[in-house]
Amino acid sequence: MKKRFAAFTALVLAGAMFAGCSGGAGKPQQQGEAQQPTAKKEGNGITIAVNANFVTLDPHNAADTLSISGYRTMYQGLLGFDQDMKVMPVLAESYEVSPDAKVYTFKLKENIKFHDGTAFNAEAVKVNLDRVKNKDNNLKMARSFAAVEKTEVVDAKTVKITLSQPYSAMLNKLAMLMIISPQALEKHGKDIGQHPVGTGPFKYKEWVQGDRMTIEKNADYWEKGLPKVDTITFKPVPENGSRVAMLKTGEADFVYPLPTEQVEQVNGKNGIVVDKTPSTIARYITMNMTKKPFDDVRVRQAINYAINKDAYIKVVKSGFAEKLDSTMSSKTQFYAKQTPYDGNVEKAKALLKEAGLENGFKAEIWGSSDSETVKGMQFVQQQLAAVGITLDVKPMEEGTLSNEINSAKTPQESKVQMWYVSWSPSSADADAATRPLFASEMFPPNGANTAYYKNDKVDELIAKANKLSNADEQKAVYADVQAQIYKDAPWVFLAVDQIVSGKKNYLEGVKVYPDGSINVREAEIKK
Repeated sequence: MKKRFAAFTALVLAGAMFAGCSGGAGKPQQQGEAQQPTAKKEGNGITIAVNANFVTLDPHNAADTLSISGYRTMYQGLLGFDQDMKVMPVLAESYEVSPDAKVYTFKLKENIKFHDGTAFNAEAVKVNLDRVKNKDNNLKMARSFAAVEKTEVVDAKTVKITLSQPYSAMLNKLAMLMIISPQALEKHGKDIGQHPVGTGPFKYKEWVQGDRMTIEKNADYWEKGLPKVDTITFKPVPENGSRVAMLKTGEADFVYPLPTEQVEQVNGKNGIVVDKTPSTIARYITMNMTKKPFDDVRVRQAINYAINKDAYIKVVKSGFAEKLDSTMSSKTQFYAKQTPYDGNVEKAKALLKEAGLENGFKAEIWGSSDSETVKGMQFVQQQLAAVGITLDVKPMEEGTLSNEINSAKTPQESKVQMWYVSWSPSSADADAATRPLFASEMFPPNGANTAYYKNDKVDELIAKANKLSNADEQKAVYADVQAQIYKDAPWVFLAVDQIVSGKKNYLEGVKVYPDGSINVREAEIKK
């Protein structure tokens, strides 16, 4: 998901921060290694400072990684992801897939209740899938379940899902489908995003927009020994310095993202441990191909050449990134490396001249209002000035930005020209890294194709890949998809983030997964 959408931005959610990947620049510190005195912590609640606001807590209608992080603390699905983003059973005891890959039968775990006391069973699964499938609800998750023909209750602990055609990413999509209490859905309807009721280790307490979202321990949680903390409060803090200050003073116990330029200064000091790991978060700029001059491939390629990616990684990401040399991260399923658009100002100028824009042009770039995003947009502004392109930087608060992007019902109504953003496939499959972003059916508000990219060949290949069950055949098709899109350049391909977070050394069990989502299931304060 876009880090705003998903992630997204996105932002999604990406939802690992692995214990073995701890340590920062200079003198690394391994998680659990006593290189400094343990910081002091009063009480059994923790605060997590993040860089933006939640958009929604409706798990069927979220498209940003942060919101995914929020609702996953309270909700669970039939399946889920481990810290390597591999699919694993959660509320399902087991499952079987028919030989024709069209029927999925799940055996459910028993004696699990929702936070409101409602029993979890096959009927609850059907209610949730039917809600997602109902076109009148207009939910963002509907596009992931377009292939579902029907959901049947076999008995209380058995549910059967039948597809109209094979869909290679079905298990990954089901791992994204959180199950909401049917009773809560009936009571709150479209307002369920303000009244989350799931089966997870934490229960909803309050959400004060722009200030905090707090969850509390589910004393009746079905997994023994969990949860280990009483409360978790998420605080949106867009300004980098403020998040770091909160971590230093103990006002926050965990911060994500940790500003990369401050890793060396904070790691190992004030009881702070820095964690980092490779990610699936692709950082890029969309160019609206329905607007001039972005309808010209030479212009789009010129902008790619005009931006020095090595300098971008050094200046904006403080070295904590690698080049985005395809449409997805190298950690994403079926990734295929392309020849990068390395910085080449002369080539950029030549392409602009070919396009009749020797003197450049003016445009505007949108992005979130957090510190790093603004820094990134300003870097791009400076780089493009060298080839005569004057860029107006327009940062916006998350909710405003989401509304500006999704309020356009047609490409003609869209006002976005360039958008600095990121995307991570929170369902951990190639389809999630491709179809929402590049299929022509996914123009906003239906999806995240904010470049309004349309290529009939790519549409056909994406549809073909989804129907294949052979992994080698899928890989070959996705390689063709990536090659074509990279050539068409609907994006400025910037970088793949390295995830960097900071925590107090008394805190364990809080992890950031490769997609950028925060997992707090095993959060624990060591005394």
